Amino acid sequence: MLEKYPNDVKLVIKHFPIFAFSRKAAIAALAAGKQGKFWEMDEKLFANQKELSEAKVEAIAREIGLNMEQFSQDLKDPDITSLIDRDFNEGRQENIRGVPTVFVNGRMLSQQSLRGLRQAVEAELKKEK
Repeated sequence: MLEKYPNDVKLVIKHFPIFAFSRKAAIAALAAGKQGKFWEMDEKLFANQKELSEAKVEAIAREIGLNMEQFSQDLKDPDITSLIDRDFNEGRQENIRGVPTVFVNGRMLSQQSLRGLRQAVEAELKKEK
């Protein structure tokens, strides 16, 4: 959808850490993002989600070429933890029960598929015209 409608669609990521190591993983992804490597870290964290630990996160950070001193500092950044707390609380208010959950213009997508997403986005774009 981002490629098809680059001027009309925006992706907003919200963090809703509900599993054992997911809060620390969300913090690590945002810390990596401060070095321009959010998506690289995010992909690797998801690919390794069943074996995540402090050591695994550090290994991934090294693998993607992060400045480890900066990464260690950013893992403790209170702004990152505040953002995750805010996202989590918003998710609870929206009765999120699992991830991923997709919203289009503030409405939860009931059909969690590419087809459902396409239909919802295109319906919203028609409304705007």
